[in-house]
Amino acid sequence: MQGSANLNLMIKAARKAGRSLVKDFREVENLQVSSKGPGDFVSRADHEAERIIKQELMGGRPSYGWLGEETGATPGEDPTRRWIVDPLDGTTNFLHGLPHWAVSIALEHKGEIVAAVVYDPAKDEMFFAEKGQGAWLNDSRRLRVSGRRAMNEGLFASGIPFGAKKTLPATMKDLAQLMPACSGLRRWGAAALDLAYVAAGRFDGFWERELNPWDIAAGILLVREAGGFVQPIREGDDLMASGALIAGNEGLFDQFARAIRA
Repeated sequence: MQGSANLNLMIKAARKAGRSLVKDFREVENLQVSSKGPGDFVSRADHEAERIIKQELMGGRPSYGWLGEETGATPGEDPTRRWIVDPLDGTTNFLHGLPHWAVSIALEHKGEIVAAVVYDPAKDEMFFAEKGQGAWLNDSRRLRVSGRRAMNEGLFASGIPFGAKKTLPATMKDLAQLMPACSGLRRWGAAALDLAYVAAGRFDGFWERELNPWDIAAGILLVREAGGFVQPIREGDDLMASGALIAGNEGLFDQFARAIRA
């Protein structure tokens, strides 16, 4: 697919940050045995990846606004457009040497996501989409959500709350509703990739609470452009502001959403 200038800029930025992260990722196992541990190192890798992305994107479009996980929000001269960036989604996986993490970049125009990139450097998989142009993987494969229609055949993904998060009781209720009715559940620790996998038909659905805009912005467009549905868990909420969403294919979405909203 031949993308727009903005999309090509996003892909270039994601690849450049990905190369930096892969180099750092190779060092993580060596740091596991140190007394200090790899946490500070990974934090530096995260910040460096965001610096690279910001330099590329703002260098190419200096009037756009910015929202990044590490550097926060900066308004732009153009109030209608902003970049939404997570330089390292799946930080805990990265920290533990698990090769499942991603760079996530979205472009918002007048409150709507119009371009998206989720790049998995460890597997060299580039998921991307533009509004009205479909979703793609590595230039050659058009993405479509799965065609499954029976819940007992569905494979779903979520993020199980940890630490001080408050939504563990709600998630446990979700699991009690969903697990007896489906063929399996995965908790892989990277929401951007979970949504990209829904777009690619690898997962039939995904839900999670307490997410941030940079976790989900790119993935929302990927799923929709692949023919799927994305809605807030609580109907009527603002999807990006609530941070609680359900995504899935057409055939299972209504059943899946009822189970989560029960």
